[in-house]
Amino acid sequence: MKSWLRTDTPWIWLNAAAVSISLLLVLGLLLLIAIQGLGHFWPKTVAEMTYRDEQDQVRMILGEIAGTNQHGGLIAGSADAGNETEGQGAFQYLIKSGNREVNGYDFHWVPANKIERWHYPDQATVIERKEWGNYYGFIESINEQGRVIATNLDAWPVLWAKLDETSIRVTKIQQIEKEVISKISLQLEQSVLRKQRLLMENTTRTDELSLLEAEITGLEHQYQRYQDELDQLYPLIKRYSLVARDVDEQRQIIPLADIVRIYQPNRLSGSDKIGIYGARFTEFITGEPREANSEGGIFPALFGTVMMVIVMSIVVAPLGVVAAIYLQEYAKQGFVTQLIRISVHNLAGVPSVVFGVFGLGFFVTVLGGEMDRLFYPQAYPVPVFATPGLLWASLTMAMLTLPVVIVSTEEGLLRVPRSIREGSLALGATQAETLWRTVLPLVSPAMLTGLILAVARAAGEVAPLMLVGVVKLAPALPVDSSFPFVHLERKFMHLGFHIYDVGFQSAHIEAARPLVYATALLLVIVIISLNLTAVCIRNYLRKKYQAMEE
Repeated sequence: MKSWLRTDTPWIWLNAAAVSISLLLVLGLLLLIAIQGLGHFWPKTVAEMTYRDEQDQVRMILGEIAGTNQHGGLIAGSADAGNETEGQGAFQYLIKSGNREVNGYDFHWVPANKIERWHYPDQATVIERKEWGNYYGFIESINEQGRVIATNLDAWPVLWAKLDETSIRVTKIQQIEKEVISKISLQLEQSVLRKQRLLMENTTRTDELSLLEAEITGLEHQYQRYQDELDQLYPLIKRYSLVARDVDEQRQIIPLADIVRIYQPNRLSGSDKIGIYGARFTEFITGEPREANSEGGIFPALFGTVMMVIVMSIVVAPLGVVAAIYLQEYAKQGFVTQLIRISVHNLAGVPSVVFGVFGLGFFVTVLGGEMDRLFYPQAYPVPVFATPGLLWASLTMAMLTLPVVIVSTEEGLLRVPRSIREGSLALGATQAETLWRTVLPLVSPAMLTGLILAVARAAGEVAPLMLVGVVKLAPALPVDSSFPFVHLERKFMHLGFHIYDVGFQSAHIEAARPLVYATALLLVIVIISLNLTAVCIRNYLRKKYQAMEE
């Protein structure tokens, strides 16, 4: 035994056990996030409960069972809550009761031993709304401008027809607002700025000024024409509504234009539930957030994260590689070079929020202010680049991850045998040709390794981005169909900040918590996808140049 302990075998097994435990913990964490996040989109059955509150008053509640709470290790009772015993009083059900505008809250704790009756009514209806969260109740009628046009069993065919009609009009309104009017507004703003610049220059180009004025007038007429069309469409989408009642017999009028989805969960078949699950998940990936980011989709945050990482990679990769090449291949090795290397290593340990403060002070205030002064004086006092945006956030992330790329590239350069350089020079190649055609291809796997680490860190950072461009809700994406198509000056949304905002700043934390898990899972998937892409490219290049390296 003593001889075995003196060998390297125990340490090998200890390292293997540590790695295995770490992998199991990581997989367990990912599994927990996946279950909590993906399970949120599955439609749950709706229960109606009759129970006694703390004042021993009989109350009724209708909603989904969102969770349970049990203190002291007591065992839960059966599904029939009326069979609960007094010894199980600590067991509670968390009911998502919705109807926030009536109750003031979305969730309610119900003690299991206080429940007197529990059943699942077939007519129970879930209405997912654009505002005020879910509504749980029973449909009574469909109205057209206050006049009842269908009730009870006849309501559903009429409801589907009127929902389709309203949805077409809502889609048309959104198209006009987001695609047509926004584009006209941007063109109008650019024309006004060009006119102001000409006026500031005291130009005598009256013909150009007249053309700009005519262009502005034409754009204003177009804007007004589409605005008049919107004024005609808005009353039409408010034409139809439904009347619903909750378990307390309180009635609520809900415009069909405010409905995202409506269904009776206790009547759904397995295929119907799968269809609703797919629609919810698709909306989560491709839709826009609503209700202060606590509901809806996260596409703007997903797009902003990927866009920021791409711009950051375009900046940090050449800067890091050039810096490493200079330090390793051209710089005279001495005290100054060693000091620079120590500084680069120390930068990797600086807190990320410090980079955010630097980006706000240097990129936004200094560079952005100078760009506005030189190129956009006509926009004063409204800043164009002298305000946080995608460009400054990407540059800040590039500064944050630059040491990783430099160190990784330098290590790759050190691994290239000197004989390869000498052989290339002996054949008549210059130092630049040797570097470009022989050394850099061999170093490309190390360069990609540094880029992988940079992407992984940048995609998950939140603190610096809060100072240099990330916002809770961005009015427009950084890329659209308006010239110059890529708008780096715009603010953007980010998955990491979205998780922070929904998880810690939401007024309805219980309702938003499942979205935190789902967004975290999506962020992990994005990082893994970006890393796997880079890893595949790195492995391809490593195999391609392995023979040359040997």
